[in-house]
Amino acid sequence: MAVQPEEKIITFETYYDVMLAHIIRTKLEGYGIPCFIADENTIGSNPLYNQAVGGIKLKIFERDLERCREILAAEGDLHDQDHIEIDDETLNAVICPYCGSTNVRYGSATEKRVHWFTAIISFLLMIFPFYSRKAWHCFNCQRDFE
Repeated sequence: MAVQPEEKIITFETYYDVMLAHIIRTKLEGYGIPCFIADENTIGSNPLYNQAVGGIKLKIFERDLERCREILAAEGDLHDQDHIEIDDETLNAVICPYCGSTNVRYGSATEKRVHWFTAIISFLLMIFPFYSRKAWHCFNCQRDFE
């Protein structure tokens, strides 16, 4: 099948587990959907880059987006089954309020990490900020939430 030059490649999902990304990729390829994994070698060479790079990305053609969602929904997405985060305070599963995904983790915020006052003081004193905001981060829609 010839690929048209105007076809757009998008990030379907982002993973922090290399094996899980390969399992999902293999499942989609089994259904005839062309896909590939990006940033695997960068993170494999130095796992500390995982947060900076944004995880291992599963790339697909935009035209296959709905079919990929249907395939993973029909067979049960392995990521959602194996890695559901539980909020320690409410003891409920954490679900992204923006896209409904359970592909979330709690850690350093990616948006509005440091308060402006802390950033100015840190710059003037030439030190790293002592405080970094923490939040839930969704790896499907790439947004932070409380």
